[in-house]
Amino acid sequence: MALAPPVLSVRGLTKSYGDARVLDMVDLEVAAGEVHALLGENGAGKSTLIKIVSGVVSPDDGSVEVDGLALQFGSPQTAMHIGVATLFQELATVGGLTVAENVLLGRPTPSRFGVVRWGELNDRARTLFATLGQDIDVTQDADQLSPVGKTMTALARALSQESKVLILDEPTAALTDAETTQLFAAIGGLKAKGIAIVYVSHRLEEVFDIADRFTVLRNGQKVDEGELRDTSVEGVIAAMAGRPIEAVFPAWDPDPGEVRLEADMIGGRRVREASFALRAGEVLGVAGLAGSGRSELLRLLSGASSLHAGKLTLGGTAYRPSSVGHAQSLGVALVPPERRSQALIPDSVERNLNASTIDQHAVAGLVASPSREHEHAQKLWDDLDVRARSLEQDVLTLSGGNQQKVVLARFLALGPRLLLLDEPTRGVDMTTKTQIYALIRQLAAEGTSVLVVSSELIELIGLCDHILVMHDGRIAGRFGRGQASEEELLRVCYGRAA
Repeated sequence: MALAPPVLSVRGLTKSYGDARVLDMVDLEVAAGEVHALLGENGAGKSTLIKIVSGVVSPDDGSVEVDGLALQFGSPQTAMHIGVATLFQELATVGGLTVAENVLLGRPTPSRFGVVRWGELNDRARTLFATLGQDIDVTQDADQLSPVGKTMTALARALSQESKVLILDEPTAALTDAETTQLFAAIGGLKAKGIAIVYVSHRLEEVFDIADRFTVLRNGQKVDEGELRDTSVEGVIAAMAGRPIEAVFPAWDPDPGEVRLEADMIGGRRVREASFALRAGEVLGVAGLAGSGRSELLRLLSGASSLHAGKLTLGGTAYRPSSVGHAQSLGVALVPPERRSQALIPDSVERNLNASTIDQHAVAGLVASPSREHEHAQKLWDDLDVRARSLEQDVLTLSGGNQQKVVLARFLALGPRLLLLDEPTRGVDMTTKTQIYALIRQLAAEGTSVLVVSSELIELIGLCDHILVMHDGRIAGRFGRGQASEEELLRVCYGRAA
């Protein structure tokens, strides 16, 4: 692909915190109308690079230019002035203000004699949304927006600032497949306008769908770059991890035991006539697009959703969970997909690690023993290799990977014989993914039955003994280990014959 002269030029960025060098002579160029994927594990240096280009952090050495204008480091206002807009993962929309006010936040407000001209303000916002192919009620409170609505509002704000460089940090983390399609269409429009886009995501399949070129950071250094059409997901993973993909997934010898869970024509609000069996010591994967029924299948098994039809058998006994607590009492635990909103509480690491087993730490069944709680949390901390300053640290200040380890530890403390994992590696770095994969296979080797839903098809291929593919609420395909490629799985996900 022939590239125009770079809009964004990063030269020799170097940054250390104490003795730790987090960026080491990093270069990056992004041309007008290009989507450039910035890839790497947590701790690779991506966040630091983004903060420097956004004017938030000053480097120890190096330079950043936008269309030939030098960035004044440590000044977000200067970065915005020369054309850099950044959409961080935690989107900043201001509740209590309308969508239009959020779009034009920081811009001159149309007024006459000190009175806001609301019609003109709203028309400006509508025009910007139309550029993105969106029809959003600009008069509603921004708090009422869906996740994709908030993303589009942030994009419209970047357009209002006439940005030349747009940095997107995990923009699809909270979006469904349909919403991601909307976002990608909007990004296509921004490319056509000549905006240079830096795209950061752990979801490699979507990176290959949207990006033109890539740069991989590892341990603060640039270790690979090029056009995505000239590489593969496996090649990118190897560059990120510093080892071939075969080393990312653990080796194992299948040794399944007796059938532990049997589903016979079960159905719910979305799932229809699903039948399958899961043995002790087996890892069963579930693929499918968002809305295919893959997550509801786990919710039916965990008691989080009501079973409308069919029969379940757990360990040879009829099983019909009436609630999540009922399922947990029978040895079934669901780890939900959204750790911050569905699994973590805004409290210490210790409180979160003990959240599922509070009754086990009571003395005489009445009062929780602080020493027992601390010992229990410390053991989980050690077993899952949680990296934090202390057990007292606020769990929400941990990295995404360590937050996920806390969530897994909390539910593993229940000692489940059937573990249901919904997107267990969403938003975590490759090192943590590798640790989670090893943990899953270790649990299976110890006899736990594991059911895994994942949007990353390569993850299911590398981890599971068998894979079910769901489409439109039904199981549309079944594959054994080594029987399917990503392309074959994706074809069934979209309703093509297996």
